[in-house]
Amino acid sequence: MASAPSAPVDSRTGLSAARFGVYVHFPYCLSKCPYCDFASVVARVVPEEAYLHALLQELALRVEAFGVLGREVHSVYVGGGTPSLWAPKWAGALLEALAKTFRLAPGLEVTLEANPGASDAARFSDFRAAGFNRVSLGVQSFEPRLLAALGRAHDGPLAVRAFEAARRAGFENVSVDFIYGVQGETLDEARRDAARALELGPEHVSAYALTLDKASLAEEVPLAKQLSRGEVTLPPDELVIDMQRAFEETLEKGGLARYEVSNYARAGFHSRHNALYWTGGEYLALGAGATGTVGRLRYSNHRSAEKWFEALAGKRLPHASEEPLDDEALCAERVAMGLRLANGVALEDVLQDFGKRLGARRAVVARLVGEGFAVEEHGRLRLTSRGFDVHSAIAAALL
Repeated sequence: MASAPSAPVDSRTGLSAARFGVYVHFPYCLSKCPYCDFASVVARVVPEEAYLHALLQELALRVEAFGVLGREVHSVYVGGGTPSLWAPKWAGALLEALAKTFRLAPGLEVTLEANPGASDAARFSDFRAAGFNRVSLGVQSFEPRLLAALGRAHDGPLAVRAFEAARRAGFENVSVDFIYGVQGETLDEARRDAARALELGPEHVSAYALTLDKASLAEEVPLAKQLSRGEVTLPPDELVIDMQRAFEETLEKGGLARYEVSNYARAGFHSRHNALYWTGGEYLALGAGATGTVGRLRYSNHRSAEKWFEALAGKRLPHASEEPLDDEALCAERVAMGLRLANGVALEDVLQDFGKRLGARRAVVARLVGEGFAVEEHGRLRLTSRGFDVHSAIAAALL
């Protein structure tokens, strides 16, 4: 197995962190999962070439608007939707355009999200040849009952075959995604999923608790509606925490360290693109429903592919919203995101960057440490496993 590619190391997190990256959203799917609130379009016929040309139009408009021509890019992430539905030749053409627009950092991380379906896996060799060097498989579970509850079309054996296909295609950096806390799920099922994930031998695992509260969703998804009507019941919080512990204990015994609230990796294989979000980096976003942050501007594109196409046909940026980020917003985000990392955040340094002082927050820090929710050492505040369980409440208390 080849070593992980080199990357700049963020001095405050110890992570290989990209300071500038590109996110491309491919919204098309064959079906809509009942828990998914990402911008997606169910389509039997995907406008593959037309979508590429519109992306290239948006790229040109954004480069001119933001003045980012020639910037060094450390990560490219194509997410969705189901990007593995896209013909590799069109995805490869996009990568070629990005290579002509930006300077590509040595060891550039280029990720493709993929469903573990047979037709998707058959394209892995072509995606690898097109320039992708990392694949993220949406396994979600190996348990048939849980896959059915999540509306997934694949089964456990198909997920294993997809992983093996990625290896045969030459992918030496493979991530697998899981969801726990599904309606009716037991602790034993979570343990089995964690153990089977480890058996595959991935470099990276993401494990997320199913979240259906309206405040956390971009749109009210079918499962959330069923939950509000009492048609489904999620496991109690205490059991969900036990499920998270099962993933953590199992994966860490197998050499995948928990480096962020929901992410585990072998040494050197942290998600460089996600590190952008956690360490205050910038990311240019392209595609219907994509959200990006460049400088002090956060923008979101139209979630409707039709409106996105329409704006670009008129040579307009396809913004649905823009949010200028002031010091208050940037500081809050840096603290909240930093606390998601296993080695925490240099709290006082970050506050000083934005003209703030620790002040009354010192008492909050002392209480967190005293009650076992956090550890303070070498100028960093990091949450314990117990603190991770209530991350949002802790971030709110500090801010």
